[in-house]
Amino acid sequence: MRLAILGATGRIGGHLLSWAVDAGHPVHVLARDAAAVPVRPGITVTEGSALDPVAVADVIAEADAVLSALGPRGAKAPALLATAASNVVGAMAKTGARRLICVSAVGAFIAEDPGAPFLIKLILPRVLAKPFADVRAMEQVVQASDLDWTLVRATRLVDSPLTGHYQVRPQYPPPGLTKISRADVAHFIIGALTDSSYLGQTPAVAC
Repeated sequence: MRLAILGATGRIGGHLLSWAVDAGHPVHVLARDAAAVPVRPGITVTEGSALDPVAVADVIAEADAVLSALGPRGAKAPALLATAASNVVGAMAKTGARRLICVSAVGAFIAEDPGAPFLIKLILPRVLAKPFADVRAMEQVVQASDLDWTLVRATRLVDSPLTGHYQVRPQYPPPGLTKISRADVAHFIIGALTDSSYLGQTPAVAC
């Protein structure tokens, strides 16, 4: 399977990239700094921004599946996720690639989460209004496409080791579960990709 990865130099993307290369999948990576991508056989790098539709199209041109591990950038790029999603969806429409998996954030939908504490629902959307707006806009772009998409709604991300033990629920996490390791998010994405599971769904992952 030929893969395109956006956000491969990040902490979730790094796990995805290592797995893909170890599994023998050719990978084309989009990175703002090509030097940040490890030099390994099977990796092709395009230096550029996910905001650039030409660079995104170049990375996706021969891909069978696209993985986006991009995270919101706040004031530096307030519409990064939504713009990148639009570029990805447009490029995939031209190539015919179908499978798209994107990292999302369950916090962007906490106001609608019936299991979330009231104070968190009141405060968090105000504190993180701009990045959460970008996450919601990204999901809207992806869901409006006719691709085989999965939007992985991660809870609070931590850097603890891979456990392989986490809970998955539709849309919102189980009450009381508020975090997940980046390694476990990558593990879930790999499973969804290889099993062709969670198509057209927004699974929330937590442990």
